[in-house]
Amino acid sequence: MWKKDRYILLLIIILLLLVLLFAWGAGRLRLSAVFGKKLFEEQFRAAAVLSEATAPKQEKESAEKPVKEGEEKEDKGKVALTFDDGPHPVYTLQLLNGLAERKVKATFFITGKNAENYPDLVLRMYEEGHLIGNHTYSHLQLNNRNREKFKAELVQTNEIIKEITGEEVVFVRPPYGSWDKKFEEELNMFPVLWTIDPLDWCSDDVSCVVNKVIPKIKENSIILMHDEYASTVTAALRIVDELQEEGYTFVTVDEILFD
Repeated sequence: MWKKDRYILLLIIILLLLVLLFAWGAGRLRLSAVFGKKLFEEQFRAAAVLSEATAPKQEKESAEKPVKEGEEKEDKGKVALTFDDGPHPVYTLQLLNGLAERKVKATFFITGKNAENYPDLVLRMYEEGHLIGNHTYSHLQLNNRNREKFKAELVQTNEIIKEITGEEVVFVRPPYGSWDKKFEEELNMFPVLWTIDPLDWCSDDVSCVVNKVIPKIKENSIILMHDEYASTVTAALRIVDELQEEGYTFVTVDEILFD
C-alpha cells in the first residue's frame, strides 16, 4: 500500500513541476514581450526627437547654401561710365585694355587736340564699340565773350573725329558744364552732363574715388571721370568690378538718354 502511494505522490510532484515550468516559461514570454514593446517605443521616440532636432538645421543649411556658379545675378539696371579730356597715350590705353577684358562699353568725350595727337586710340575706341563725344578742341569753357570761338572748336573737333572714325559726332560734354542751348539747333548736337562726380582729377586716392561713386549708384547713373590719371584707371576698373558683381550693366550714355 505504501509503495503504491509513493508512486502516486511522485506522479503528483512531477505534474506540479511541469505546471511550474510551464508557468515560468509563460511568464518569461510575457516579460520579453513587454520589454520588447517598451524598447521599440523608446527607440521610436528617440528617432522622432532626432528627426525634430535635425530638421531645422537642414532647412537652415539649405537657406544658407551659396549661389551656384553660373546663376544669374539680380538685374540692377544700366549705368554709364564716361571719361573726359583724353585720349591719353598711356592711361587711356590701359583703360581700354581693362574695359575690353571686362566686356564693358564706355563713353569718351575727347578733345580735338588729343584726337589729332593720338588718332589710333580714337579709332580703337570706335572699333571696340565705345561712344565718342566732343569735348571742344582745347578744353575751352564757354562764357559770354567766347561764344563763337567755342562753337568753332566744337565744329573743328567734330571734323577731326569724323576723319578718324567716319561717323558724325552727336554728343558733346561742354567743359565745366557751361552750355548754350542754341547750339543744339545750330550744330545738331546734344549736351551730356552727369549725375555722379567723384572729383577724380583732384585725388590720387583710389579708394576715396571708388567710395564717392559706389554708394551713390542707382539705375541710369552717369559717372564722370577723366582718363588721364593712373589712379582714375585703377578706380574706374574697380568700380566696374564692384557694380557688375552687384548686378549693374554698363552701357554707352546714349542708351540711358534715349532708351
